[in-house]
Amino acid sequence: MLYLIYQWWNEANQAGAQWAETCSFLNIFKYLTVRAALACLFAFGLSLWAGPRVIRRLISLKVGQPIRTAEEVHKLHELHGAKAGTPTMGGVMIIGTITIAVLLCGQIWNPFVGVTMFVMLGLGALGFMDDYTKVKLKNSEGVSSRFKLVWQACVAAIAACFLFFNTGVEGEVLAKEKAKVEYKASTARVKQMVAEDIPRENAFWVKGKDGKAEHMQISEVGIPLLKKPILDLSYLAIPFFIFIIIGASNAVNLTDGLDGLASGCTITTCIAYAVIAYVAGNIISFSRIHIPFNPQLSELAVFIMAMVGSTFGFLWFNCHPAKVFMGDTGSLAIGGSIGTMAICTKQEFLLVIIGFVFVMEAVSVILQVGSFKMRGKRIFAMAPIHHHFELRGWHESQVIIRFWIISIICAFIGLALLKVV
Repeated sequence: MLYLIYQWWNEANQAGAQWAETCSFLNIFKYLTVRAALACLFAFGLSLWAGPRVIRRLISLKVGQPIRTAEEVHKLHELHGAKAGTPTMGGVMIIGTITIAVLLCGQIWNPFVGVTMFVMLGLGALGFMDDYTKVKLKNSEGVSSRFKLVWQACVAAIAACFLFFNTGVEGEVLAKEKAKVEYKASTARVKQMVAEDIPRENAFWVKGKDGKAEHMQISEVGIPLLKKPILDLSYLAIPFFIFIIIGASNAVNLTDGLDGLASGCTITTCIAYAVIAYVAGNIISFSRIHIPFNPQLSELAVFIMAMVGSTFGFLWFNCHPAKVFMGDTGSLAIGGSIGTMAICTKQEFLLVIIGFVFVMEAVSVILQVGSFKMRGKRIFAMAPIHHHFELRGWHESQVIIRFWIISIICAFIGLALLKVV
């Protein structure tokens, strides 16, 4: 909405309207940094305002978190038994405040913003069904794993196909033929070339040899520290994208087991990707940094900063001892959104570093299950790994804060790895 206000003012100003000169301050809404900051503040403020009301409503509806029995989790039941009945499904607050903030401050018609929003809402709906089923049946099972996987796959497939096949939108990321243009250091000139001199769908660029900008397809993937993509997956990019979205969604869901753990790690991961999205949409002149340029990617930073502000606001109520849990409603939506951010910015493998805590949690479960099925022995006292440390004597707050520290460090490492050798 704010950007539309700017456009309305700009048209009036160019037409010489007197009121436009008086309201020249509206020009500020064209700046991405301003709108991203406002999105963060709006989402944070809305969360603080809505939090007590949402919590009271969830309590009145008796939407309490089911806790697994002592027979299922043994000693962990003693540690977490007091949390039984704490309101869950707090993810509706996260999704709601992000949506409002993006509608106010962002360009919802931007393809990257639109597809990320779609994934968030689609997986948030799945999480809502899962949480509601748990509350209704008063157990911790929820919907079946098969149903959950099929729903995730459908949402991820739609998003992946949209990114891969949509070549008709200005600034979209797919092209069938490579093109080369003379590289100019000026970002404005690069944007002009992208807009005028070449087909509009050719929008992803990396700096190549001899100062030339080379087109990069969305199906091409690279790894940190290397300037050029190492592989063009072609149509295999679609299942690759689906895997990333589903994997990230489930990884955040597994991390959401302690008060504020997933929320804090989400904030650090999103801030790192907000920086990447902003740079990717504005700068191509850094020859020693591997960030593919796309003029529309910077708008994604508005969505990401809205998620940062919303998660900060949720953490206000979710910190230990938590007054509300995000539930699968929030964790599945957040994870899917983070996976989509990684795809849109062409930093898929960097997600392993920036989101290391999420990856560590998911891998611990895979190793635990695999070891038990193959050898009949467990590697950890309990998986996900945050429960392992709890059972080894760490207090819940120690686990949370130490994992936050790891997440912050990994976010910095991830940004540092954008440097190419």
